[in-house]
Amino acid sequence: MPYLPASSYDADHKIWIGDQVKHYFDPHLSIGEIIFQEMRRHPQLIAQISATEKTVLTRKELHANSMRVASYFRSEGILQSDIVGIIGRNTTHMLAVAYACFFNGTAFHSLNTAYDRDTIGKIYNITKPRIIFCDGDEFEKVRDATAHLDVKIVTMRNHPSDSIQIDEVLATPIEENFQPAKLEHGNDQTLAILCSSGTTGTPKAVTITNSRQILACNDHLTTADIQYSHNTLDWITGLLTTITSGVFSTTRIIADNVFDPAFALRVIEEYQVTWVIQPPSAMAMMMNCAEFETSDLSSIRCYMFGGSRAAVEVQQAIRSRLRKDCLQFVYGFTELGAMAAINLHFDEKVGSVGRLVSGLRAKIINDEGESLGPDELGEVCIMNNQHWSGYYGNQEESRAIRDPQRWYHSGDLGYMDRDGFLYIVERKKEMLKYQNIMYYPNDIESIISEMPQVAEVCVFGVWSDIYGDEAAAAVVKKLGSELEAQDVVDHVKRRTDSKYKQLNGGAIIVEDLKRSANGKTNRTANKAHFLQVKDRS
Repeated sequence: MPYLPASSYDADHKIWIGDQVKHYFDPHLSIGEIIFQEMRRHPQLIAQISATEKTVLTRKELHANSMRVASYFRSEGILQSDIVGIIGRNTTHMLAVAYACFFNGTAFHSLNTAYDRDTIGKIYNITKPRIIFCDGDEFEKVRDATAHLDVKIVTMRNHPSDSIQIDEVLATPIEENFQPAKLEHGNDQTLAILCSSGTTGTPKAVTITNSRQILACNDHLTTADIQYSHNTLDWITGLLTTITSGVFSTTRIIADNVFDPAFALRVIEEYQVTWVIQPPSAMAMMMNCAEFETSDLSSIRCYMFGGSRAAVEVQQAIRSRLRKDCLQFVYGFTELGAMAAINLHFDEKVGSVGRLVSGLRAKIINDEGESLGPDELGEVCIMNNQHWSGYYGNQEESRAIRDPQRWYHSGDLGYMDRDGFLYIVERKKEMLKYQNIMYYPNDIESIISEMPQVAEVCVFGVWSDIYGDEAAAAVVKKLGSELEAQDVVDHVKRRTDSKYKQLNGGAIIVEDLKRSANGKTNRTANKAHFLQVKDRS
């Protein structure tokens, strides 16, 4: 039975409250201790299948590999206060590296492989990892970026001759009577460090607490489930999949290639995947590929998506290919380290990200910081009553997102309806102003998404000295469509009589949208590409 979130409303303080947390494991155990115990319980089950490297690991084999890597760390004198760097794809032994960190209580700091040398250097100069695990493809870049640090580099695949290979680490004998370490600071201790999306400068190093909250909404998983997420360990969804597959003893399907929609559809069908989590961009790409209509997705019983908005048309297309109604819009942010809300009521609450998950509180505030009631628009704030170490080495930014009362200020504009369902309208900083009238890019994106020929769209403001932010759009058309930019402009004009919601800046057709390293649509990059195209025309 899937978890059904509910929330109550404190009208005096204008706060929404999620259900109480149910503990399925001893609350004093760390994530590493839970996974260690659960792997010993089911040694013969298949833990992992690589769809690209064609490897299969039982839980016993993965458990042994994880202990070997952990024993290697201990032999190298790596402490709980140290950091392990990760910048690689989902290769066969990446899970062993993550679990080894969990077993030892040493946080890893994972970066996206798309980061350039300067960004890697700046970020790792903050956390100063003792050892870095990366693909051989990134070895030269990582070595150059960290040359000023005393760091060992281990490669996971495509090994250069002068790197330490993962097989050498896996040759380490398992420490006698190996046991997972007790956390020096209990479950307040940092489990992992990810990066913020980085659309406005160098990404920040976001600490994720060793908390049980990340398991919320997934306690329905069993040993019969087969999980698939293409996201790597630098995504919160990649971390979520890594943890849940270990805790609930599922089979996890991995792949180390660049996301390809046709490949993803084949993986789901071939391995009879039951649990999927994706960003909306992946959903749109799958819907827009030739294989979509003939692929068998009937094995899926839980299909989560989040990270940004998905057009209703994309959601409906995905739902039409599922055997049961299991498409779930989830909302959260990296700093929270978990999901904040989940919508299991698509038809009744179209566009909502759902009700609060257990253990959380929410409020909506105005610009003066005052709490607002139902159906009033303001900034979404979340409280999880847990310790957070903040952005590693950046207390000023940490205080900006989490106030002294421990409310996270999400930067998202939204509202709660009278049934306790949360709606996210837009990023607060992405509001645009045309002739002194405020509007949201999503207002126009929703109109464009109605067009049956449109697969994806990104709207942004192009500055005019006379009018202010003129809306413009980059549009991905569906496969085989003859859609032209003027068709999009004309459709918006027909659908709204608001001058400020017209595509006054124009539109372009693109093969794909520009995205940040974590896969989210990057308005700034799409705007820059739009201006570049317009300058050439």
